Amino acid sequence: MPQLTVLLLENIHRVAEAHLTERGFQVKRVNGALKEDELVKHLDGVHVLGIRSKTCVTKKVLEAPQAKDLLAIGAFCIGTNQVALEAAARKGVAVFNAPFSNTRSVAELVMAEIVMLSRQLGDRVREMHQGVWRKVAAGANEVRGKTLGVVGYGHIGSQVGILAEFFGMKVIYFDVASKLPLGNTQPSPALDALLAQSDFVTLHVPETPQTRGMIGAPQMALMKKGAMLINASRGTVVDLDALADELKREHLRGAAIDVYPEEPEANEAKGFASPLQGLPNVILTPHIGGSTAEAQESIGREVAGTLARFASQGATAGSVNFPQVELAPSPKTWRLAHVHQNVPGVLRDVNRVVGDAGANIHAQVLSTTAELGYLLMDLDSSLTEQVVEGLRKLPTTISARVVPED
Repeated sequence: MPQLTVLLLENIHRVAEAHLTERGFQVKRVNGALKEDELVKHLDGVHVLGIRSKTCVTKKVLEAPQAKDLLAIGAFCIGTNQVALEAAARKGVAVFNAPFSNTRSVAELVMAEIVMLSRQLGDRVREMHQGVWRKVAAGANEVRGKTLGVVGYGHIGSQVGILAEFFGMKVIYFDVASKLPLGNTQPSPALDALLAQSDFVTLHVPETPQTRGMIGAPQMALMKKGAMLINASRGTVVDLDALADELKREHLRGAAIDVYPEEPEANEAKGFASPLQGLPNVILTPHIGGSTAEAQESIGREVAGTLARFASQGATAGSVNFPQVELAPSPKTWRLAHVHQNVPGVLRDVNRVVGDAGANIHAQVLSTTAELGYLLMDLDSSLTEQVVEGLRKLPTTISARVVPED
């Protein structure tokens, strides 16, 4: 079995390279993000691609001849909206991300911003750098006893709630799915109700058609006078022009924004502009919620681990676009992975191919989505290449491969 090649972009933590190299992968690195045409050129002979948030893997990239060997994509971050997930699935390319690894880093930043907004620390720091001594208590408050509204009670939102309770805050949350509340946190029956009750509102939702622009002028009008808004989720969730208007008329008393509808492609880029610039008690940060050494190392280890398990065992646990399949390794067997259209009769045809080759199935696990089927199969004989060639001839086959031993 030839050595699998991994391409890591965007300064992914070195722990990922070390983890993959130790498991026999050939690792190549490109420090920055790549645009569409550049990415296509770099994919020739690449089996596994690692990216962060700036590289977009489009349908054009996935369908390019240079991407013919691509098996998997690892998004070394939480979001996967930079990847054409459905197109990847149709090409038999599994996509993985890191939904847990930067949870603590983002939660700590949010809590720091709550305290900073409550004490107007951003303004005081700026004034001191300008040589202005302004010691005031007016408008500076403790966070103890205040109400924090968490919109999106997932991995990060629930951690924020736990930390906020340690500060003595009352925590309420709203989520479109039923969630088990932690500590003394209470669910809110509707987003409007949460906005009306909260002194601070923090957003932790994915980017979907439903969340795009979900906090605009009508929602801000429902918030308490003097409330403050924090967004460390996705830049399209908040209408920044409406937020600037609410801050200028002093209906809202502060905001902390870490994500933006449009963000510079390159680090150290000049010319960033936002309608919130120059407004009092507004904290603007350059999408650094998960940018800690601990988070990046943890993400590197987590995603590299899932990519290695997929490439060397066929396991898709944690994939965001593939059926979830795991099969414990069996000694003295040969493993195949088969991605196919989810239509009736596929398993019958697969088993016929195996039987015609004279092989025997030791173990077999199949899982499906509405359109996609993913099968792992261990054979008792070494006729895997012959079986794979037979599977590739089936009209329903998307991809078939021999899975190398880990």
